[in-house]
Amino acid sequence: MSSSSSMKYLKNLYLQVLLGIGLGIIFGLVLPEQAVKMKILGDSFINLLKMLIAPIIFTTVVLGISNSGDMKKVGRVGGKSLLYFETVSNVALAIGLVTVNVFKPGKGFNVDPASLDTTAVEKYTVQAKDTGMLDFIINIIPKTFIEAFTSSGNLLQVLFLAILFGYALSHSGAKGKVVHEFFSGISVIFFKIVHLLMLFAPIGAFGAMSYTIGAHGTKSFGPLLALMGTFYLTCLIFIFGVLGLIAKYNGFSIWKFIKYIRTDLFTVLGTSSSESVLLSMMEKLEKLGCSKSVVGLVVPTGYSFNLDGTNIYLTMAAVFIAQALNIDLSIGQQLSLLLVATLTSQGASGVTGAGFICLAATLAVVPEVPVAGLALIFGIDRFMSEARALTNTIGNGVAAIVISRWENELDKDQLKRELEGAI
Repeated sequence: MSSSSSMKYLKNLYLQVLLGIGLGIIFGLVLPEQAVKMKILGDSFINLLKMLIAPIIFTTVVLGISNSGDMKKVGRVGGKSLLYFETVSNVALAIGLVTVNVFKPGKGFNVDPASLDTTAVEKYTVQAKDTGMLDFIINIIPKTFIEAFTSSGNLLQVLFLAILFGYALSHSGAKGKVVHEFFSGISVIFFKIVHLLMLFAPIGAFGAMSYTIGAHGTKSFGPLLALMGTFYLTCLIFIFGVLGLIAKYNGFSIWKFIKYIRTDLFTVLGTSSSESVLLSMMEKLEKLGCSKSVVGLVVPTGYSFNLDGTNIYLTMAAVFIAQALNIDLSIGQQLSLLLVATLTSQGASGVTGAGFICLAATLAVVPEVPVAGLALIFGIDRFMSEARALTNTIGNGVAAIVISRWENELDKDQLKRELEGAI
């Protein structure tokens, strides 16, 4: 595909996804009962892409490591990634805590804890009990080689196996060349399939948005609009403030980067899932000049450890519930909540409804705020998940560029050329 035809394709896809979202909203409002049935379109699109995530990450990391043969580099990139992730994640948690205290969206709700209906959130509180840090670490190692590719989206298992396999392949001499060529060829085929599936992004966005509006409508908004508005505002502050400064310090514009990946962001907005663009984002980051090996290590790891939007949500939602229930949390209690959220935000990655599960896990160990308070925000969680996913996606993209630069594996001229030439 030529450069001009590729740009035209991206522009058309961007407009088509935007159209799909708009039609989904209209359909959901006009025919809500029929719109709910469109959920199958959104789920099918996400599942089509998710089935390729594990094999593509595996082949990308294996090829990256076998080409360099440098396990010290793997450890170095991993260490830098975790340092960056934890630093930025804690900033996100703190910003959420500050913002919810400044705007106080929960004040004046005066909800009686005894009136809360916890039926809808019980499954999340049960799942939250199984998201401890020890279980999280143990689950990085799959019981069998195949389990890593068949389990419910645990990318760290795939990454773990890929590192071992890549290291072994790089030390296999001439016999390993055949395997290397096989993975190189199959990687190209997998990405061709991704390009094909992305043609269905407008349909997936239409189905997911139709379901969201049809199932929830605007009946859940009411006074909770204050929380939603504050959360979206906080995400914008984080993206253009924190991530904007990080981007500027590392030689690129956050505005131009967002413009460059806007097709992916509209897909995320329509599907409420950052996983729907994981593979597309990896490919675009490589086109921006990031090395294949760094992208292959940073992006999948970021989906477990660099959940900036989820972190903002955790502290904001927890304090909002306390405000709505007229529970005054001291500064010490709020700092304790922040520390707990630092741990629980890592525990439910790769699980459907991860943000809500993390929140349940956080409240479970902060006795001042009852877990039953989750029922207050259950109705609007779906709408807030879109902002979480958008922030997570942008955050992981910025992280990959930054860490590539730290590793001196970023083509700065290519980065500038691609961002300047963004449609």
